[in-house]
Amino acid sequence: MSSILTNTSSMVALQTLRSINGNLEDVQSQISTGKSVGSAKDNAAIWSISKVMESDVKGFKAISESLSLGQSTVAVARDASETVTDLLTEMKGRIVAAQEENVDRDAIQADIDALEAQINSVVGAAQFNGLNLIDGSSTDAMNVLSSLDRDSNGNVTSRQIEVDRQNLSVTTPVSAQTFGGTDLANAAAASALIQGTAANTVADDTPFDPSAPTESIANNANMTVTIGEVAAGNSYEIILDDVTVNVAGGGSTEGQRTFQYVASATDGTEDVARNLTNQINAFFGAATDSGSGYTVEQGTGANTNQFTITNGTATSTNTTINVGIRAQTGGTAGSSSASGGLGAVQTIDVTTDAGATGALAAIDGLINQAIDASAAFGSVQGRVETQSDFISKLTDSLKSGIGSLVDADMEETSAKLQALQVQQQLGIQALSIANQAPQSVLSLFR
Repeated sequence: MSSILTNTSSMVALQTLRSINGNLEDVQSQISTGKSVGSAKDNAAIWSISKVMESDVKGFKAISESLSLGQSTVAVARDASETVTDLLTEMKGRIVAAQEENVDRDAIQADIDALEAQINSVVGAAQFNGLNLIDGSSTDAMNVLSSLDRDSNGNVTSRQIEVDRQNLSVTTPVSAQTFGGTDLANAAAASALIQGTAANTVADDTPFDPSAPTESIANNANMTVTIGEVAAGNSYEIILDDVTVNVAGGGSTEGQRTFQYVASATDGTEDVARNLTNQINAFFGAATDSGSGYTVEQGTGANTNQFTITNGTATSTNTTINVGIRAQTGGTAGSSSASGGLGAVQTIDVTTDAGATGALAAIDGLINQAIDASAAFGSVQGRVETQSDFISKLTDSLKSGIGSLVDADMEETSAKLQALQVQQQLGIQALSIANQAPQSVLSLFR
């Protein structure tokens, strides 16, 4: 049946053409935007996932900037710590030179003071964006934002890299060690604090007399010193006389050195023995020839409150070492490097024998402190750099993942465009043919 009111073929052709045109608009949109999912109506689930991932990408960009800032801050601190280490090492060279005979200790002290000023300058300048990690102004750790972790429920947790500050300040107030000036009740009371192998009487109020030493160490022999009692302010002194000491410019001579330690409230007999051992050992290593055979060793086990000084080896021609041992009370313990950064540098004074030997033992601890700070910053800097590289790669992976979800396949889209353009032309032609069908009805009325 033919009808001029209802053209079913035209309606079908029109619906087909509309569908083709709709598909063609989608393809043209993909070509113009480059996305197969450009809005929520295209694919709500995929669009939602991609937007969450895009927000993470922006978050990781901010994290990358935070890591770059943290990396620069830590790098400045590490460089400064390494410079301080080098300056302290140079200072140690001056202190070692002060152990020899026939040297101008006042000139050496002037060099040490100049190096101290340079360390202070380096520490003060070691800031990035106003943050200084080594000047001791704060003990709060610096936190560097390093990651955003999203769990399966969509909850986000921030992660941080903690950077501990290191105190390398040389201006922190410290107190120098002050040897006690109060005599003990008698020599026996002094011997209860410190005594030699023969348990000789220890001097408690008289200066060292080379002609009447507390004890002597013959060639190829040794002497053991025992720390008996310790209390805050107790002062312990060891004097070594007739020791073969290097002379500046070459050669050697017989010299005398004084080693002192004042106990703090937290010291025990082992601590006193260790400190005196370190002082004497540092002096032997810096100011005596290795062939002299001088050694000092702290006891072990139940004898950690003792140390043994040995005078030469079997082939040594060293003369007898005279030893003076003295004890006093009422002294003041010096500040520890742990509590004052590098403040102990302020108390280094090589103009006296006791000061020179004490400085030699102290400088190693200060150098180790600077080395530890450099190592700590170096470790953190490596961690920050690794995290920064990971965040960069992770961001690229997220971008790639977003692209695979929403980006249009241009090869496929191009093929679809060509096909839809042909379908559109055929649809128009089909609609035109369908619209011509009612014209044939006119022939029935001719």
